[in-house]
Amino acid sequence: MAEARAVYITATAAFLPNAPVGNDDIEAVLGRIGGRPSRARRLVLRNNGIESRHYAIDPASGAATHTNAQLTAAAVRALEAPGFALDTLECLVTGTSLPDQLMPNHGVMVHGELGTPACEVVSTAGICLAGMTALKYAWLSVLAGNSRNAVASGSELASAVMRAAHFEAENEARVDALETHPEIAFEKDFLRWMLSDGAGAFLLQDAPRPDAPSLRIDWFELSSQAHAQPACMYAGADKDADGSLRGWARFSAAEWGRRSIFAVKQDVRQLNEQVVRQTLEIPLASLIARRGLKADAIDWFLPHMSSAYFRQPVADCLARLGCAIPPERWFTNLAQRGNTGSASIFIMLDELVRSGRLRRGQRLLCFVPESGRFSSGFLHLTVV
Repeated sequence: MAEARAVYITATAAFLPNAPVGNDDIEAVLGRIGGRPSRARRLVLRNNGIESRHYAIDPASGAATHTNAQLTAAAVRALEAPGFALDTLECLVTGTSLPDQLMPNHGVMVHGELGTPACEVVSTAGICLAGMTALKYAWLSVLAGNSRNAVASGSELASAVMRAAHFEAENEARVDALETHPEIAFEKDFLRWMLSDGAGAFLLQDAPRPDAPSLRIDWFELSSQAHAQPACMYAGADKDADGSLRGWARFSAAEWGRRSIFAVKQDVRQLNEQVVRQTLEIPLASLIARRGLKADAIDWFLPHMSSAYFRQPVADCLARLGCAIPPERWFTNLAQRGNTGSASIFIMLDELVRSGRLRRGQRLLCFVPESGRFSSGFLHLTVV
């Protein structure tokens, strides 16, 4: 009987553009809509627990400093492991919420930035889970023996659609209502203070590295609750009265600006009511039953959280499921790095690896929820 294969994360890297931006400086970088300060900004920032984040924007000129493909390529170039060179890369898999263009796919644009020899290139779509789906494809490629090595990445360039200039057309279209409602709808304004830029990458190989700890991928679980819930977070579309999404191609070009069709939008009420149950409680209950998962067998819990607001609801949910993980075994860098969506698990794990706090035999549980239509991913790792 053939020996079971194993796949290892042998190198991690992250790239965060420019100097960190504090809470008091966000509006100076992203701009004020209609020249007025946002009434939602302070409320959102008080609740989300984010103290600083990064934007691919020159704060002095307001000019973009990086494309999404350039952010991703910078993270990939930073990967280092013995015996590995980018010219030997066999499989490149990228995930992002907002690629620089509709076509071609994000992965081939990153490959073009890297300028490396021909290899398999795949790009996965989604929101926060796009990085995890990219990672799963890379894992399966190496696990199946299709590739000896693979690089997976997650990246976000949220600032590209959060700039004030993108909302001016809608603001002008609603000029009669400005005195009573001077900013764009909360579902759009809310996210301007939640999302930020960054990229991360992992190198996956079929053997652990000899000179430093590696992370063995033990199992991977992805699931969707779209059968039970309508869309909650979306872009390039708008909701009709019945709650269904109408895509950008069904609007006129004039409406794209007038209704901020390409803005990222979120139903905040639906998010608060459903996200923990749909992305954590339901799938994790099944996972505990099937995998025999126990809190005392998890040394590090890495949850992607869009906001510190969800920390207690997540902890309460774990306790209800009999899997309460003590807070000292949680690892998150949300306060310093911001919510980088599909890149967050890469950036978080890279920071933990570089902290020197990992020890052989420790087990990690990574959790990434996505509120697009309520999907989630769980990844179990062991330090070897």
